[in-house]
Amino acid sequence: MLRVTRGLLLTIVGIGAVSPILCAAQSSNQSGAVFIETNAADHNKVIAFERASNGTLSNVGEFDTDGRGSGGVNDPLESQGSLTLSHDHSLLFAVNAGSGNISVFGVHHAFLTLLHKVASGGSQPVAVAQHNNLVYVLNSGGAGSVVGFRLGFDGQLAQIEDSTKFVTANATGGASLAISPDGRFLAVTERLANNVDVFQIQPNGVLAPIVVNPSPDPGAFSVTFAPNGSAIVSETGPAGATDGSAISSYSILSTGKLASISQGIPTLGAANCWNVVTPDGTKVYVSNAGSSTISGFAIGPNGTLTPLPGTVVGENPAGATNLDIAVSADGKYLYTLNSGAGTIGSFAIQQNGALTNIGEAGDLPIFAGFNGIAAY
Repeated sequence: MLRVTRGLLLTIVGIGAVSPILCAAQSSNQSGAVFIETNAADHNKVIAFERASNGTLSNVGEFDTDGRGSGGVNDPLESQGSLTLSHDHSLLFAVNAGSGNISVFGVHHAFLTLLHKVASGGSQPVAVAQHNNLVYVLNSGGAGSVVGFRLGFDGQLAQIEDSTKFVTANATGGASLAISPDGRFLAVTERLANNVDVFQIQPNGVLAPIVVNPSPDPGAFSVTFAPNGSAIVSETGPAGATDGSAISSYSILSTGKLASISQGIPTLGAANCWNVVTPDGTKVYVSNAGSSTISGFAIGPNGTLTPLPGTVVGENPAGATNLDIAVSADGKYLYTLNSGAGTIGSFAIQQNGALTNIGEAGDLPIFAGFNGIAAY
């Protein structure tokens, strides 16, 4: 996998800059990190937390993206993947929806180095996906597009010629994108059009023509791939329904069409818009923002989804409005971005999949437009 050189990582730049010696000293007992994005309209920033071995978080500072967010109140980007770690956790990609560009940070424990900033190739970027040396950006504004980039060893992004592909129409609510584990397909959700689009990734990184898959269930919002190749889609459910959200899994045929594996499994919660698969590929958790709960499902070898006992396996405080969701790289901890509480909800993942609340971190403004969470 691509890694940023140690020399680059040891140079801490921007707001919240810390000397390399202090950085190493503060991070010596740290097991990982969690990052969230302010999405502020004047100066977008990433707030970093170091993760202790028991899963608790400590704020280490803010890092300027050198771009602008969209601003807003609660979930203004309406997306998953606005803050994305590379697979080897050496790079962090952040969207700047207001200024139309992407920032690339080098990651050193919980500290960040701004390495590069590049135009997203469209309007209002909301999500990023990476696989090896390919990076794709979803632009939800204007015509709505997906743009491909080649990733250099120094964290530089270079747009691939003729790599722009458009979604089905203007203002269809592009919400997430994900690359299949074998690198053959890119899946994109259009939440307003209720589509799951699939693009075949050609050897040069250019995307083949769009294959549109209308979602059988209402409210398709986010798509994630399990390691076995199954695509998992969170669905908010019918408008006005009480705890009507669901989750589905699909296999992708060679034509780009989706074949249903598990369809419309209830989450027993409201406003399920985000999901995360555990590193071992055995479980998927969803964030039910409307009910401040987390539901869990076992993933079978063929992609079949089975609710964990009780389905709802974790609860944030009432009114927390948990948005995006992330799991630590060791698979031991789960974190939610709680817009209504101004915190990060922290949970320990038990062997049976149940979640134990281990507290909240952060003292953030509530309903301030924060979007995006990433963890390792």
